[in-house]
Amino acid sequence: MDAPFSVFDTLIDRSNLSSDKWSKYPENVIPMWVADMDFDSPDCIKKSLNQRVEEGVYGYTHTPKALGKVIQSHLSRRYDWDVSAAHLVHLPGLVCALHLSVRVFSNEGDGIVVPGPIYYHLTKAPLVSGRELLSVDMVIQNGRWLPDMAQFEAACAKSNSKMILLCNPHNPGGTVYTKTELLSIHALAKKYDLIVVSDEIHCDLILDDLPHVPFASLNQDAANRTITLMAPSKTFNIAGLGYAFAVIENAELRQAFNQEKAGLIPSPNMLGLTAAIAAYEEGQAWHQALLVYLKNNRDFLVQRIAATPLKMVHLESTYLAWIDASDLQLENPYQFFLDAGVGVSDGKDFGNSNYIRLNFGCPQSILDQAMTRIEEALIKHKLM
Repeated sequence: MDAPFSVFDTLIDRSNLSSDKWSKYPENVIPMWVADMDFDSPDCIKKSLNQRVEEGVYGYTHTPKALGKVIQSHLSRRYDWDVSAAHLVHLPGLVCALHLSVRVFSNEGDGIVVPGPIYYHLTKAPLVSGRELLSVDMVIQNGRWLPDMAQFEAACAKSNSKMILLCNPHNPGGTVYTKTELLSIHALAKKYDLIVVSDEIHCDLILDDLPHVPFASLNQDAANRTITLMAPSKTFNIAGLGYAFAVIENAELRQAFNQEKAGLIPSPNMLGLTAAIAAYEEGQAWHQALLVYLKNNRDFLVQRIAATPLKMVHLESTYLAWIDASDLQLENPYQFFLDAGVGVSDGKDFGNSNYIRLNFGCPQSILDQAMTRIEEALIKHKLM
């Protein structure tokens, strides 16, 4: 196997690597915020990158046909989703594609329906482009975070509604939407003739025995109105190499998207392309070992949290725990965790300041250390 568990237990010093994650806080704070794991990337990726660097010429590079083929194989194998290579749009990142989609497929003043709390770029994209953000509450239903469907329909029914921004699996909260749940959302998109932009970057990080259903794979109508955004970056820990892709089956939508990105969004760099091919072609064993390790980390975290006043709905996917600190009755939960020496993501950036988001994509020894700091702070302040 490419990845024995010792690979994930290994501590890697990132303090001198210009790491966003590890440079945000002082040295005495454990950074557990941005969606960036502290694991060594698969050997197959490092080998491919080294070979490409050794070639010594780093000129303009177009997307190799091999990448389209391995993506097609990956989507077919994991999701039973057959996609034409012609429907792929290769990108330097997912966030820029999200913002571009809002600007290409809606106009100023149009309504963008977004269920949340949610990853902040899905709310930022409408707001910074002069669109109206039509927020839909995610609520706990049978132990899972799901949109309030009555609110969802009311938002879609507004006269200026133009688009739905979906995050599947959902970040934060980890919900893996079932096919039935997605069909309910699709019914609204079809009824009110809305474009769907589906952020599916965490689709390869499902921790339970659940299938990921790409929104565009539901039926032909869904395929015709959806821009699907995916990337190997979160799964294989290669976000710094800058590669993502969109699947846009509708030729008219794809042409409009490509036309607007020309000259504004650069092509992916050659190392990102190289890493993506290696990841999808040879990284399966490492990927499966990663999922086992992350599941163990999740279960470890759940056990520790259960002994505190903190709460967490079962996380079906991702390595990003969405933790409810409301019972602590703190003015600023984020600052409390930071003062305890654990740098988490502030829940207010996602839509609820009573929550924090904690990244457990790290060696379990680091997670143990972080939870010990949190427990000690709770005891110190007589909160447990």
